[in-house]
Amino acid sequence: MADEMKAPAPKSAPNADAPRWRSLALAALWVQVASLFGLVAYVLWRGNAAGGLDELVWLSAFDSFLAALVMWWWTATFARVTLGQAIPTEPLPGPDAPGSGQLRALRATFPWLTALRLSLWFLTVLGVMNESSLEANPVALTALLTVWGAAIFASNAMYGSLARLATNPAEAIDRERLLGWLNLSAALGVAMTVFNVVPIAGFSTIPTLTSQLVYGLGGVLDVVATLLAFRAVQTMPAGTATARQTAG
Repeated sequence: MADEMKAPAPKSAPNADAPRWRSLALAALWVQVASLFGLVAYVLWRGNAAGGLDELVWLSAFDSFLAALVMWWWTATFARVTLGQAIPTEPLPGPDAPGSGQLRALRATFPWLTALRLSLWFLTVLGVMNESSLEANPVALTALLTVWGAAIFASNAMYGSLARLATNPAEAIDRERLLGWLNLSAALGVAMTVFNVVPIAGFSTIPTLTSQLVYGLGGVLDVVATLLAFRAVQTMPAGTATARQTAG
């Protein structure tokens, strides 16, 4: 019987800009959380003003509400990870470790958000395929559905990557993986903002100026918050890798 101890990863030199980028990222992320809750109210108000709260309005509002909860827990977890603090997930005697509740909530809810968004995307694809009289430009429609689907998967991977990194912020591979998904999510966020603001003729209804402002500003905030989070992860302290024991 032998014990093998993984040596602690060496700490990188502290980055003097890390606290500033972390503060900027957290400020933008918390504003984004608030804006998502505000979007729920706007969707319900707009649906009611347009003639009633049908199933699509409730689904859209629920999507925004669930996204706000996920981003709340993602941001709370991100705040600890960017300090280099590992969040244990194994049950320990006594009260929960700081951050473990948010991490468990994040892991439990983000797959449901992804499932809801994929369902809405799939229903849209079916609707497009079954609509023979659709006059929308097929290239623009294909671009919308492709970018939308890719954005759903990128967001899911971004949530999952942080949840994985949270248990050991010193893990370089998980850190690079999170950086990659943040970078891709920001790029796709730009494209989705354009599609939300500029309608596709023959497919989307012409949005009001208020809707363009709400979704346009929301999209810009999403992109800015994602890019700031990317920079905060780049400059965060490496921390110390957790020890792992294996018996042989």
